[in-house]
Amino acid sequence: MTIPLVVGVDGSEASLEAVDWAADEAVRHGVPLHLLHAAARDHEASDVIEAASERVRKGARTVRLSNEVLHEDATAALLGKGRNAFALVLGSRGFGDLAGMLLGSVSLAVAARADCPVVVVRGAAEHRDTRFGSVVVGVEEGEGSGTAVQFAFREAHVRHCRLVAVHAWSAPLGAPASPRAPSAYVPEVRRRPPARVLDDALRGASERYRDAPVHRRVIEGPARQALLEAAAEADLLVVGARRRRGHLGLQLGLINHAVLHHAPCPIAVVPRI
Repeated sequence: MTIPLVVGVDGSEASLEAVDWAADEAVRHGVPLHLLHAAARDHEASDVIEAASERVRKGARTVRLSNEVLHEDATAALLGKGRNAFALVLGSRGFGDLAGMLLGSVSLAVAARADCPVVVVRGAAEHRDTRFGSVVVGVEEGEGSGTAVQFAFREAHVRHCRLVAVHAWSAPLGAPASPRAPSAYVPEVRRRPPARVLDDALRGASERYRDAPVHRRVIEGPARQALLEAAAEADLLVVGARRRRGHLGLQLGLINHAVLHHAPCPIAVVPRI
């Protein structure tokens, strides 16, 4: 049995936008779509889940659809379903979040702790409707981006669009502002040239997904700014997250927190396997 794409539903406009996005995503990947609503025991939830289900039936008639209401905490319910999900899809804000919040508390908590990829659906309609023909993936030094790169290539493949791979770097303090800084400036660690970091990260997946055109961007400067600028012309931004040693959940880091709150398009947080 194919594991489903799971979308959290609470009746808010943001969650309905997530339902629309998830329905299209399920069709692209040929996977079932499962709608999940977590409600207090004394709350009538049938109207919420039925309205979302009807929305899917009208917009994506071919998708295999199921739904469920769980009477438990929303974060716990979503994390439980995420143990056996293709991905979790969430709106950027729900009914319970304070006005002015850039990202809802449930979405942030799930993105930081899920075992599967989490997509937070953000941005205006033009960024949610695949109008740009571009998937952006952030690539960092080390091995933290491997699973995210595979995810991003697969998304570009099913969308028949280009992949923009972004690696941002900063020269060590005191080093010349050049990607070919002499190794004498980094005696403790032998750093690879930024272009090689990017090439090494993309090599395996690019051989598997040969039909996805890849645009490489090596940028000297803050990663947060580089990713947000690239996402301004993207349908999806993909970032990786490491496991925290000795703790439950992921290491989102400052960059991932920033793009989760400010990305102009849907953003996928992909745990490192």
